[in-house]
Amino acid sequence: MSPVFLGLVAAICWGFHDICVRYLSQKTPVSACIFTVMLIGLLFHTGLMAVTDGFVMPAIPAIWMSMIAGVFFVIAGFGLYFAFQRGPVRLVAPLIASYPILSVGVAAAQGDTISLMQWLAVLAIVTGVALVAALSDTSHSKTPTKGLTIFYSIISAIGFAGTFAVGQHAAELGHEMSTTFITRVAAVGGTVVVLLSCKQPFWPGKRALPLLVAMGVADGLALLCVLSAGSLPDAQYASVASSMFGLLTILLAWVWLKETMTAAQWGGCIVAFCGVGYLAL
Repeated sequence: MSPVFLGLVAAICWGFHDICVRYLSQKTPVSACIFTVMLIGLLFHTGLMAVTDGFVMPAIPAIWMSMIAGVFFVIAGFGLYFAFQRGPVRLVAPLIASYPILSVGVAAAQGDTISLMQWLAVLAIVTGVALVAALSDTSHSKTPTKGLTIFYSIISAIGFAGTFAVGQHAAELGHEMSTTFITRVAAVGGTVVVLLSCKQPFWPGKRALPLLVAMGVADGLALLCVLSAGSLPDAQYASVASSMFGLLTILLAWVWLKETMTAAQWGGCIVAFCGVGYLAL
């Protein structure tokens, strides 16, 4: 199974997850949404382990790397939920999905050769995201001002880049199912600490629970796909391909939530995701 295929499966799962975040966060406490999805993701992964090969204790370095990946995943999750709560999706999705820029930058810093076309793809992502952001004028709508939305989105992108880089390295050092399980446990633990410290609610309400369960399963499958690619050649392409979730999220928001899109904004999205698509090849 190729890293790109695993990344595309993750993109589909996260596209569904993120459009649900945008929908639920308008009427359900964000803290409760995050906790429920994190918990369901952990339970889903635990169930998979129970019906497959169980838990294999990884080496100590892999355990530490998995825990660090869990911390990054908490950062990514809170940034994502707060960004999508504010919206609009056409601004948030390309920004969060721009984390391949960080992946390419880290690879270059580690001495990997980056071709001219890859750098041009990165430039296309930056240009497309900047175009969508510049044209997302919300001054005449109920959507909050975009400065804080952009900040949350960038924090989420950094969190995802860190999660995938560290988590894939942990999977390379140890058993991918086990290291992902440790990442999940660390993420749930980190979420509980944050919510208790900030005195935020945990219970989302019965009406939101079925959709949150579906989101948790999708999130669990997506993270497993990306991190399990760590044992494959060119594992970074799984995280790059998974960033295509942003395009699916934008399309779902246009169809389902009736968010408006101008021709120029569509152009910015296409430019950004063409860059992402090239990096995934």
